[in-house]
Amino acid sequence: MENNNNNQVQSMNLNNQPMLLKDWLITYLLLLIPIVNIVLMFFWAFGNDVNQSKKTFFQAQLIMLAVGLILYFLFFAALITAILSTGGY
Repeated sequence: MENNNNNQVQSMNLNNQPMLLKDWLITYLLLLIPIVNIVLMFFWAFGNDVNQSKKTFFQAQLIMLAVGLILYFLFFAALITAILSTGGY
């Protein structure tokens, strides 16, 4: 039981350590892989055993992605509405 608690404390200490440059480079290289990047963003944003810096960064990234998608759809909906209201191209 005590050994399990020690492992949890060590894991929590590692998750609060600042990330090194090589960790960020590996992270960005993994994000270059299509489809995998989306899965990893959600894993790093909501996973339990993830560095706190990385977790917070990807939570912010997902929020910005959602805002960007909403603005994208609103823009094109307005554009399509304007085109249709003028009677075509």
